[in-house]
Amino acid sequence: MTVELRKFAMKALQGDMMTPISVYQSIKGEHKMLFESSAKHEESGRYSFIAVNPIAELIGDRDGYSFTKGGETEKSSDNVLEKLKQVMPLHKAQYPFAFFGGAIGFFGYETAFYTEKIGEYLQDDLEMPDVHIFFYDTFIVFDHLKQEITLAAIDLFDEGRSPEAMELAISTMKEQLYTGTTFDDPTFGKLDFSPMIAKENFVALVERAKQHIRKGDIFQIVLSQRFTSPYKGNPFALYRQLRTSNPSPYMFYMDFGTYTILGTSPESLVKVKDRKVTTNPIAGTKPRGKTVEQDNAIAEGLLNDEKEIAEHRMLVDLGRNDLGRLAKVGSVKLIKYMNIERYKHVMHIVSEVIGELRDDVHVLDVLRACLPAGTVSGAPKIRAMQLINELEPVKRGIYAGAVGYISATGDMDLALAIRTMIIKDHRAHVQAGAGIVYDSVPLSEYEETLNKARALLEVKK
Repeated sequence: MTVELRKFAMKALQGDMMTPISVYQSIKGEHKMLFESSAKHEESGRYSFIAVNPIAELIGDRDGYSFTKGGETEKSSDNVLEKLKQVMPLHKAQYPFAFFGGAIGFFGYETAFYTEKIGEYLQDDLEMPDVHIFFYDTFIVFDHLKQEITLAAIDLFDEGRSPEAMELAISTMKEQLYTGTTFDDPTFGKLDFSPMIAKENFVALVERAKQHIRKGDIFQIVLSQRFTSPYKGNPFALYRQLRTSNPSPYMFYMDFGTYTILGTSPESLVKVKDRKVTTNPIAGTKPRGKTVEQDNAIAEGLLNDEKEIAEHRMLVDLGRNDLGRLAKVGSVKLIKYMNIERYKHVMHIVSEVIGELRDDVHVLDVLRACLPAGTVSGAPKIRAMQLINELEPVKRGIYAGAVGYISATGDMDLALAIRTMIIKDHRAHVQAGAGIVYDSVPLSEYEETLNKARALLEVKK
């Protein structure tokens, strides 16, 4: 849905005495969403934002969708992504921030099943939708470079939201900022995670995957396992601890009502800004060293590990192919190749692929082309996904899917849903995978899943 308008209101405030955490706790309302980044500099992570009180909701799975707006609910067996494309407001206007109202939520791994023939759904033990999106017309943007906070409201669906109504929304948020801060209990309940798959069973799955590699079915496959713990504490307190213990480019806390999603993902699935599309393949992982010397030696070893390099090259090629389906001829370029990026617990090999979208490509077409990332599926992607469906015991759900926003500006920023936790029905769930290739050592791949999940499994340490 394209709208030609520029109806919005905003108020800038000095922000040197406020943080996204304090503001999130001050603002009152339903389904509050918080997005932050640890990389607070001009090119990456300059902005954080909070959205509150959505005006519409879209929930969907393979059986159809439910769309609620203005107190009315429409249910259909049609494709939820087609419905999102139909209702997503894209404004022909220049706005000051990449996110300026729009859709926030997640697209689960199985959303890819709508486009490709992967197989039957596995057991849906968490009973969660494939797609859950809220639409926001009231939000707060942090500019960490300027130390400035902007309160904003927009007529998202072009339905005559008056200037007075937008100014009221802004003044209400401003009042809450200065009078409404209530700090939640910073403590949280005990976490004691147990794996869904026993070590010997995961090792056996790796061996089965390697048989398919030897037969030439695939070159690489990512097998994952889930860890679950009872949890009766404060989810936001858990997020506060996680963002400190494992700072990452994508940090998010999302209140869906009946469940909460929080995470610190190192990887972008795909980003669209001003019709430029970017993806950052991450493949090749090692635990951090205990000293600078040991850390540097591990990094050097990672860049000389033939197994890790082969895996990374395959996934870079997948990323280029994904963008090549949507980009203008000759615009796809590899601008970063095999850089080491370090995080609290692990280091990764990272590359960056960019392109310029063709004029006929909708931003949701980019999601369809890139989901799931090759880094969480394998190569060739479709065959790897089919085998994942045969080998893993339950539906992946949000794991290996995407979390983020589609803005009214037409920009999109989606994090890969890894290092991500679901809290639902007093249980916390974390999932992590390992890339299997011809010469993989099964026990080492099991250990890789532990290394990748450690940031969340050991959040209190």
